[in-house]
Amino acid sequence: MNQNFDIIIVGGGAAGFFTAINCVEKNPKLKVAILERGAEVLGKVRISGGGRCNVTHACFEPNELVKFYPRGEKELRGSFHQFCSGDTIEWFENHGVELKIEADGRMFPISNSSQTIIDCFLAATKKLGIAVLTGQSVQSIFRKEAFWKIETQSENYLTEKLILATGSNPKIWDLLHTFGHAIVPPVPSLFTFNIKDARIKELPGVAAPVKVKVKDTKLASTGPLLITHWGMSGPAILKLSAWGARILHDKNYQFTIYVNWLNDSTPEDAEKILKETKQDHAKKMVSKNALFGLTNRLWESLVLASSITPETKWADLSKTQLQNLVQQLTNGTFQVNGKSTFKEEFVTAGGIDLKEINFKTMKSKLHENLYFAGEIVNIDAITGGFNFQNAWTSGFIVANSI
Repeated sequence: MNQNFDIIIVGGGAAGFFTAINCVEKNPKLKVAILERGAEVLGKVRISGGGRCNVTHACFEPNELVKFYPRGEKELRGSFHQFCSGDTIEWFENHGVELKIEADGRMFPISNSSQTIIDCFLAATKKLGIAVLTGQSVQSIFRKEAFWKIETQSENYLTEKLILATGSNPKIWDLLHTFGHAIVPPVPSLFTFNIKDARIKELPGVAAPVKVKVKDTKLASTGPLLITHWGMSGPAILKLSAWGARILHDKNYQFTIYVNWLNDSTPEDAEKILKETKQDHAKKMVSKNALFGLTNRLWESLVLASSITPETKWADLSKTQLQNLVQQLTNGTFQVNGKSTFKEEFVTAGGIDLKEINFKTMKSKLHENLYFAGEIVNIDAITGGFNFQNAWTSGFIVANSI
């Protein structure tokens, strides 16, 4: 027996729920089902943002917002003119969820709990009569006359319109590939760097605003860097990993980075200040006199790495030692040997080739009544609520066009 629906959405995550709710709110007559392969829905929403759910980002200008997307910048410009972060805030307010802006621009529910977002979605699907069917792992999809037929391990479904919101699911990508859709091979994005280096070995937890570059590439990023037990993390590193997802994958995650611990300061700026300090504080010990707002521990470590002993006074600093210190501060070289990924915050670069999608409707250019929402397409962003914003925007556009 086939179960019949007007619309079936495969994928019970953020994009799937948002699409379903908006479809039925715009047309209450529609019979809609969400198919989820797992036992639970909205799993990624639950753990995102450390369990607080980073819903969106306080960037309200589409042309500015697109700059946070290493893949999809051009395509999303028009999409964000249809539904942007301001619309997201209004949508959630209309559904009883108030959001707040944090100092770095990230936006969370004022409850500080992702459960608020989950409850909002579950209440809406219940109220609108949307069927949420768990434990439905799609085995095959095919076109049957004017309908799509979906077979799971236990049921058969027929639908006029099919929306795929399955995120980074290789099985669905493989199915689409048999339909002639081109899939950009997935590679990890948003990962931290594994670095074994005496200079940072004893410094887990130390942070500094930096500029980082990858040797022999155009990749560069600025922002806070966090030293960890396994190497380096923090926004500066995560941004670099997102923009460099393909390049760093091709290097097999073996590459060299240059870290400027003084962010925008040039070697000349640093040298000037060091020479002034040498004159003004001649009798003080170099290692005990942290400059440039660096933490004492990081300063001491960089001083030692410049072949300056802990007892050396500023007056006794040789020209070579001073140059070494300038080099360590503004252009420290570190060898990266592998990456670490947080499984729950995992983001992939890759997915359906953007050329095969009409971004005014999020419809497949190859097949009638086939739509896409969320990360299943080759769009991804840096951290800060941007991946969710893409889910809301694409879901809204699908619902609107249907």
